[in-house]
Amino acid sequence: MEKTLSELLNDLPRDAWRSETVSIRKIENDDDLWYAVAECSITPEQEDYVNPAGFSIGRAYLAPGDNVPCVICKADGERIGFIVFRKWSGAAPGFNWSYFIDRNFQGMGYGKAAAKLAIKILRAADPKMPIKLSAEALNIKAQKLYQTVGFIKTDELDGDDLVFVLQ
Repeated sequence: MEKTLSELLNDLPRDAWRSETVSIRKIENDDDLWYAVAECSITPEQEDYVNPAGFSIGRAYLAPGDNVPCVICKADGERIGFIVFRKWSGAAPGFNWSYFIDRNFQGMGYGKAAAKLAIKILRAADPKMPIKLSAEALNIKAQKLYQTVGFIKTDELDGDDLVFVLQ
């Protein structure tokens, strides 16, 4: 039987979840949950572009094998963002993530570091599985970041969102 995304991620060693700059860990306790849904905030402009953490955590409740909500932390352990690893919802198989960095930590390189670490984590879970990300057409900042870490824009759409695939 094929393993779920959650099972694949559970099999990874702890050091797969760390880089020199950031670490990612599954939401482990009430403090992590509270941070993700109540304390971690983004700019009002960004709210139109990303699902709130509570929505992603709700998806994980409904389909726990396909959705793994996590917090992003600085190297010292301070929480600075939210990420959910997901099974791609399109017709073809793949992995996906949705994330954001708290507004107080944006512009410091943490978003790029978290994206690189997310790639490392998903590649370790299954090196052959495509990684696809989607972005609103007006979310130019996310599109540029995705391209900076190796994604290319495809002709595919995810609803109205543009789709990027890791080269």
